[in-house]
Amino acid sequence: MSAESANGQKSENVKSFDAVVVGAGFAGLYMLHRLREAGFSTRVYEAGGGVGGVWYWNRYPGARCDSESIYYNYTFSEELYQEWTWSSRYPEQPEILKYLNFVADKFDLRKDIQFQSRIESAHYDEVRNRWMIRTAAGERISAQYFITGVGCLSAANIPPFKGIDTFQGEWYHTGRWPHEKVDFTGKRVGIIGNGSSGIQAIPVIAQEAGHLTVFQRTPQYSTPARNHPYDSAFIQKTKENFSDIKQKMKESMGGIPSMGPARSALADTPEARQRVYEEIWEKGGFLLQAYYDLTIDEKANQTATDFIRMKIKEIVHDPKVAALLTPSYYYGTKRAIIDTHYYEAFNRPNVSLVDVKASPIDEITPTGLRTQGAEYPLDVLVFATGYDAMTGPLLKMDIRGRNGVSLKEKWEGGAATRTYLGIANAGFPNFFMITGPESPSVLGNMPVAIEQHVEWIGDCIEYLHKSGLASIEAKTEAEEAWSKHCREVAEGTLYTKADSWYTGANIAGKPRGIQIYLGGYGPYRKICDEVATKGYEGFTTSSVQIPHR
Repeated sequence: MSAESANGQKSENVKSFDAVVVGAGFAGLYMLHRLREAGFSTRVYEAGGGVGGVWYWNRYPGARCDSESIYYNYTFSEELYQEWTWSSRYPEQPEILKYLNFVADKFDLRKDIQFQSRIESAHYDEVRNRWMIRTAAGERISAQYFITGVGCLSAANIPPFKGIDTFQGEWYHTGRWPHEKVDFTGKRVGIIGNGSSGIQAIPVIAQEAGHLTVFQRTPQYSTPARNHPYDSAFIQKTKENFSDIKQKMKESMGGIPSMGPARSALADTPEARQRVYEEIWEKGGFLLQAYYDLTIDEKANQTATDFIRMKIKEIVHDPKVAALLTPSYYYGTKRAIIDTHYYEAFNRPNVSLVDVKASPIDEITPTGLRTQGAEYPLDVLVFATGYDAMTGPLLKMDIRGRNGVSLKEKWEGGAATRTYLGIANAGFPNFFMITGPESPSVLGNMPVAIEQHVEWIGDCIEYLHKSGLASIEAKTEAEEAWSKHCREVAEGTLYTKADSWYTGANIAGKPRGIQIYLGGYGPYRKICDEVATKGYEGFTTSSVQIPHR
């Protein structure tokens, strides 16, 4: 519509758009394209200096996607799919960033993106039915729709270690890595954390560092990725089967074109199970794809945990180190990880492992790190300490809905996070979250989840405009019912039995609870489609007419 302020007057100080989108990663880029094609004035605000979202920031050594590249891309445009060719099975960060820049160029998206602009606040004005938004630089914006594409894993978590400000060496977080190469040659490096980013970084840093000390709190299950280059025949076949692959991705449980295993781990003999697990281990990928009940049945899960524990014992030469690297929780209830020579790295003479659960970190010193048991001189510290997942990126902004109630108050003041479909919130009209809390999001191939959300939100906004409606807002009872459903689905799995970032357990003081819908991508898509088909059931809309464009 017109570039007017919230009161309908021309303004030198307030920029006005139909929609404001936060973030220029996979979510923000497609949301911009989708709304712009529908004729809505849209502006994306991005804190970074370029497109890419988490792939703009995550430049740490070994950074790589754990979804296969031929599926880790957009499918809304077959032309785009045909024009881009991935080089290998699991793409590295530079190639993913190059892909997203290619997308931005192809659809001329940069003209509607404002970089190096962090959204500080977004307050809903009930009188004007507008979101009044402010950047960290003080810029003011008005929008009818406020949409977040901030990612589920973008708010870096750096634990408040005593003495961190006194450290005289270099220190980095994997989620905020410098653009220039960090030189570890001959240096004494310490890395805190061994989740997904740590497991990717450790083998690479170990090849360069004089000595690498890994400070581990909780051991992780990891299986080999077995990355390899793609040959031209495989790529050609993939492109020829675009329509079939796209449909299967949409219908699948995790955004990968596979119907998933149809049998229980307990239905196979021990010998048959061993062959299945060995085949996946040699081919590369997640053992979770072997049987349908690994995350819902304790006995089934035990077969996978026993297999990986056996592999750790076989790979790691020192029995004491192998024991420290062996987890005790259910496989898959923390993020399942794939790696390239992670366990093998601990056979190197320049790599040592410190158990900080047994001997906690006391403080960071000017020259290194001190645990309760010893002091470690270090030149470089790497924090692979993960993220304040799901809600963290949203709560970094001061988002306030009706009556000035903040999203933080709504979520942290109660027993747990509550949303409707992981897309909307009661009390926050015209506010949409792309892959928000209580959506399937991170338990699968993210671009598939993102496309579904973007298209649902885009269709919803078009519906509102064509129907002459000013706003849409989730009903409290619909939100409560959805959150209850999410909890019931989670309670039927093993995910609730582990402390993980899935449950918020990695952040001190964060309310505990599964913040992800565990029912799968395909079933979730059907639920969302049914809500829309029934005239956006569970939402209330305003019948106030909005100006025609």
